[in-house]
Amino acid sequence: MRVIIRKTYEEISLLAAELVKSRIEKKDNFVLGLATGSSPLGLYSALINMNQKNLLSFKNVKTFNLDEYYGLRGDHPQSYRYFMDVNLFNHIDIDKSRTMVPDGTTKNLEDFCLWYEQQIKNSGGIDLQVLGIGSDGHIGFNEPGSPLSSRTRLIALDAQTIEDNSRFFKDKNQVPRFAITMGVGTILEAKEIILIASGKKKAQIIAKAIEGPITGLISASALQIHKRCTYFLDEDAASELNRIDYYRFVEEAEGTIGKEIF
Repeated sequence: MRVIIRKTYEEISLLAAELVKSRIEKKDNFVLGLATGSSPLGLYSALINMNQKNLLSFKNVKTFNLDEYYGLRGDHPQSYRYFMDVNLFNHIDIDKSRTMVPDGTTKNLEDFCLWYEQQIKNSGGIDLQVLGIGSDGHIGFNEPGSPLSSRTRLIALDAQTIEDNSRFFKDKNQVPRFAITMGVGTILEAKEIILIASGKKKAQIIAKAIEGPITGLISASALQIHKRCTYFLDEDAASELNRIDYYRFVEEAEGTIGKEIF
């Protein structure tokens, strides 16, 4: 695990975008795992800018999204398919048929979840997975108590998640109670992972996820065992880390031996 800390959200978003760009440029038919929510918006904005300036192409990229609200059609303004179209896909040169988001209206959940997992495998696995983190430490919609070996499935949303996400709906009662999500085990199979977090509200859970015990009660803590995971944090999100000086030292030391963070 590597922890990159910068003063502002804009700085970490640009750094994360440079990492994504470097990975896409190194491999044909790159498979990119994507997340929704506010955390990756700066990254997506930077990637759009790169694409529109002809610095990066997505023509040979395939994407898989982590999750989708169960019961929402893809054209619903609060669906994650709609979110991805509006905040990324509509603005880059990607083939929409190569952008995979779970189907929130599927009638056969078990078969669909098995199919989604198989599509990831058929594509060669996810090369790089982008993550945010919920206020209770969830990644995807893997709520507290999710097995660390879990696979893509339907999950009931925690009360805290419903409260957190209610800001996107007219009132809390409109927030779906279920979602389809990649499991923690599915996420951990990605070859590389980046997690972006910003703001004081994320500081306590970031400290627990990075420096606390590995537990199903904080699904992000499972990233501690991943061989290639990088956290991109602004100073506010990193403010409760006990080993913040060490993380800064490691990045500086890597620079002195010619090892770039990418």
